Amino acid sequence: MAAVLALGGGPRDGGAVLEHWGAAVSHRSALSLWGLLPDHQGPSEAIVGGYGGRARRVGIRVHRSLTLMSTDVTLHRGIPVTTPIRTIADLREAISTRRHGAIPSRELRRAIRQANVLGLPVDQRDAWVRTRSDLEADFLRLCRRRRLPPPEVNVRIGPYLVDFLWRRQRLVVETDSYRYHRGEMAFQDDHARDLELMRRGLDVLRLSELQLDEEPDKVLEALGARLLLADDAVQRRHESGS
Repeated sequence: MAAVLALGGGPRDGGAVLEHWGAAVSHRSALSLWGLLPDHQGPSEAIVGGYGGRARRVGIRVHRSLTLMSTDVTLHRGIPVTTPIRTIADLREAISTRRHGAIPSRELRRAIRQANVLGLPVDQRDAWVRTRSDLEADFLRLCRRRRLPPPEVNVRIGPYLVDFLWRRQRLVVETDSYRYHRGEMAFQDDHARDLELMRRGLDVLRLSELQLDEEPDKVLEALGARLLLADDAVQRRHESGS
């Protein structure tokens, strides 16, 4: 808010949010304000209309735009800020043109994912369209990439339908999409499900969609290690005659 006040000169009577305040939090700072990325230690970022008339300010990264419209700015937590759609568009442009204010593309993808999770309005091309079957297909591709033994898919175990099962190794993998596995009820249901599966003698490995997208090598390493340990346990049982 201090950045908005410093650049906008304070509130004016009447008008839309942008006209009333004269500036808005934008870019990486806007992502933090919307809760799409963690807070960061860099300068506060704010945007004003036009290309001139604003002196540089210590601790503030000033963005100037001739395309900024009143509909691009709203209030969030009482602070003028660019809308999620405008914020994502500004950052996408900064990345493509390598302008100041750019962030790593991975951070922008993470922010877009979080906007979908929170149900914030985004551009149609950023809408979350991946289905459950898409997530399962991605996981199977990872398994083939590591040449892991293929699992059974969508297997009924008692009252539950598990995503993937390695029957011999007694290993279950659940791949959780943020959209369908959030909130207290989903949290409790997942834990009750895992406990029942473990009661039936199954090992459960739960992986998030974010891990599959951004840490596939770590996922494959962990999964391969679990399968190897399970194979060793099976071999020991055979050798002991149990």
